[in-house]
Amino acid sequence: MTNDKEMTVEERLQLAKKPGQDAMVMHKFYGGKIEIVPKACVRNFDDFAIWYSPGVAEPCKDIAKNPDMVYEHTCKWNTVAVVSDGTRVLGLGDIGPEAAMPVMEGKAMLFKYLGGVDCVPICLDTKDPEKIIETVRLIAPSFGGINLEDISNPKCFDILDELRRDCKIPVWHDDQQGTATVEVAGAINALKLVGKKIEDANITVIGAGAASIAITRLLLATGFKPSNLCMCDSTGILNMDRTDVEGQFKQKWEICNKTNGAGKKGGMKEAMKGADIVIAASRPGPGTIKPEYCDGMADDGIIFATANPIPEIWPWEAKEHGVKIFATGRSDFPNQVNNSMGFPAIFRGVLDVRAKTITDEMCIAAATELAKCAEEQGLTEDYIIPTMREFEVFPREAVAVAMKAQEQGVARLKLSRQELYDKASFMIKRSRDLTQKMMDDGFIAEFE
Repeated sequence: MTNDKEMTVEERLQLAKKPGQDAMVMHKFYGGKIEIVPKACVRNFDDFAIWYSPGVAEPCKDIAKNPDMVYEHTCKWNTVAVVSDGTRVLGLGDIGPEAAMPVMEGKAMLFKYLGGVDCVPICLDTKDPEKIIETVRLIAPSFGGINLEDISNPKCFDILDELRRDCKIPVWHDDQQGTATVEVAGAINALKLVGKKIEDANITVIGAGAASIAITRLLLATGFKPSNLCMCDSTGILNMDRTDVEGQFKQKWEICNKTNGAGKKGGMKEAMKGADIVIAASRPGPGTIKPEYCDGMADDGIIFATANPIPEIWPWEAKEHGVKIFATGRSDFPNQVNNSMGFPAIFRGVLDVRAKTITDEMCIAAATELAKCAEEQGLTEDYIIPTMREFEVFPREAVAVAMKAQEQGVARLKLSRQELYDKASFMIKRSRDLTQKMMDDGFIAEFE
């Protein structure tokens, strides 16, 4: 692990580079990460008369009479699309739809392995918000949900809002809602670990993109006080003096109006002063957050440096300047507050009750369950949130989301807590067992 105190800085840096080095070799070796295989039996060639013509006409006619039967006769019930235009990929920026494909394929792989959800990556050769909206509208009948991904700010807000109004299936933007869900879960437990209350905590958010704005919105919905929150973008702290924001960036101006009760002015250093917790979703580091800025934070400071592929500040730098709890979005460091702990299980729950949308309350339910799972295991400075290795977390999170969807009246199906848990557990276990079986039998080649 990169937090080993006996390692040199150079050794830590080399270890941090290794996933990228391995990725260059293994992506080419496998030729991508996902494929489509049949899940229905083919006992002999006569079965194609059932799966295709002439037998397939009967389920087609059934769906034509009752459109909801599409969930019964087809894969729609368990399939989502992950849609991107490649304009805001990880911390790499606008690299285009082709270059975004490895990320969207990785997303599809996580959907399947962690949530038992089938996912199709779709990268669009347009940056026009209206064309993106129209394309998603047109493909929506084929899917049970839409996951928008890596679409630049500010158009991502309008795209999401428009599609949520128009589509009959849940549409969410993972960089907004998914990231926010996991950050809130981490914040709940980190503050609990240092003995601070949500309602008293001073929070600084570094960055003002889609993720940061969504994180702020969900933090406030969870019970954090607007007056105790401060946001800083590349120009400086958001406050009522920011005339450059008024009239141009609606979401930023709303934050200028409702937050920063302490009246902070200046840049990142001033924004971090007195903060109990700093949540950064900004420009990849290293060096985005200067180590000395941590000196001004409150005692037992907490930093979530979530930029990918390199966090805004290295964990060892922050710890040397008094930070007690440090989290990143990377799986090779402790405390991964990454949306991979959110979207697979959230969509599992959404699909299992055929929810019509994904509300903030459903996200908070997921965050609360995530936090609870980690607390039950025992919180430490290096463990504030569950990891992907903990199987039980995903069905539990899915159940929490599905139950909240039913409570809010946005679910098409009514299932008990036990029915939901059994279904989610089965789907996730089936996916993992299938992957392992294919590895064991050589259908997934062993990489050496």
